[in-house]
Amino acid sequence: MQKDTACVIFPRKTDTPAICPFPTRVAWLHTLKFQIKGHPSMLFWIIAFLLSVMVAGVLITPLLRVQNKGGSEPENIAIYRDQLAEVDRDLARGVLEEAEAERVRVEVSRRLLAADAEARAQGRDAPKSANIAIAAVTGAVVLAGGLGLYHQLGAPGYPDIPLAARIAASEEIRETRMSQAQAEAQATPIQIPDFPDDYIASIAQLREVVPTRPDDIRGWQLLSQHENNLRNYAAAARAQSRVIALKGTEVTAQDREVLLSQLVSAARGFVSPEAEQLAREILVEDIGNAAARYYFGLLYLQTDRPDRAFQIFRAITEEERIGPFSDLARESVEEAAFRAGVDYTLPPRSGPALEDVMAMNDVDDATRAEMIGAMVTRLSTRLAEEGGTLIEWQRLITGLSVLGEVEQAREIYAEAIDLFGSSEAAQTSLDQTARRAGLIE
Repeated sequence: MQKDTACVIFPRKTDTPAICPFPTRVAWLHTLKFQIKGHPSMLFWIIAFLLSVMVAGVLITPLLRVQNKGGSEPENIAIYRDQLAEVDRDLARGVLEEAEAERVRVEVSRRLLAADAEARAQGRDAPKSANIAIAAVTGAVVLAGGLGLYHQLGAPGYPDIPLAARIAASEEIRETRMSQAQAEAQATPIQIPDFPDDYIASIAQLREVVPTRPDDIRGWQLLSQHENNLRNYAAAARAQSRVIALKGTEVTAQDREVLLSQLVSAARGFVSPEAEQLAREILVEDIGNAAARYYFGLLYLQTDRPDRAFQIFRAITEEERIGPFSDLARESVEEAAFRAGVDYTLPPRSGPALEDVMAMNDVDDATRAEMIGAMVTRLSTRLAEEGGTLIEWQRLITGLSVLGEVEQAREIYAEAIDLFGSSEAAQTSLDQTARRAGLIE
């Protein structure tokens, strides 16, 4: 009877389903094709399985290969046997004397026995059952280990996602993430450093006294500082919040920066919505604040936007600045670049920032002016050739004003306005820099 393959390959358009009593190999492959088309991830798993089987096969084949004990003997043994036969022929032709022939036979026979013993030692097989067991374990480890590793590092069933969908998903993660209170509740405890007993006792007393003086700013500042020293960041943040509330309009970006770091530390590195809002408030007053910018980069890294995180970390890293947040950005920038698919090499440090040089107390005025002059020259050249960030333009304006180059500082200020003036925040920040430098009223 002829096999009816058309019922599978080309289904009949009838009300009665076709029946194939003898489906062919072609029909089976065609059916598999439609199954894969309906489940795109199936193709990936088939390829992954076949690759795993191939790797396992390469590893276990030597274990299952049976030694050919009845086959040809090793090459060196055959050579020694031919040499013995050649000795007998040379003796028969009279080429060798009997004594010389006997000496050669003894030497060749000795080498033949040694080679045969070596071949037997190498040819000893492990028990067949042991080889099979080892092969089975190896195959299972390769298959199960590959699957387990992909389960940990890969994304089973995760399809390709367009950029717009990824951005939307990132925004959803950002909007639905934990609050500060939830993050602190889930945070693992931090081991308290080993402090003297009298210090611990004094802080315990401070905790009792300060709440009884709700308007004592100095008391709340001390409590915030010492709770921070004990790594009790949640309590430190509550005390610092009270300091900010008491200062009112006199609160500084530095006060908010301290609170921001305490909030993130209390959440064990998680940037909560409350911390994000505080970072925004800091940047309104100080657009170049390294702490607020770093924590925004960390937020983007935590919400699947490594591209934005990389941009922020890179800007902080490549500025001529030293400090804890510059160090943190340097530690994070390469990870963000890798996750964003960017080929990036961390540049070497270029030296202290202008603010750091101005704050140095162990150098005289002449040395400080020389350091600032060298820094301004480097920065001016780089901005002219490569451009730079708003922070770098502000630093150049300040450096020129410190050196007394007021007219040149005004020219740089005007140029920076042309570059960044479209942003109201950047315009405000540049005006503040020019005002502090005495360029405008």
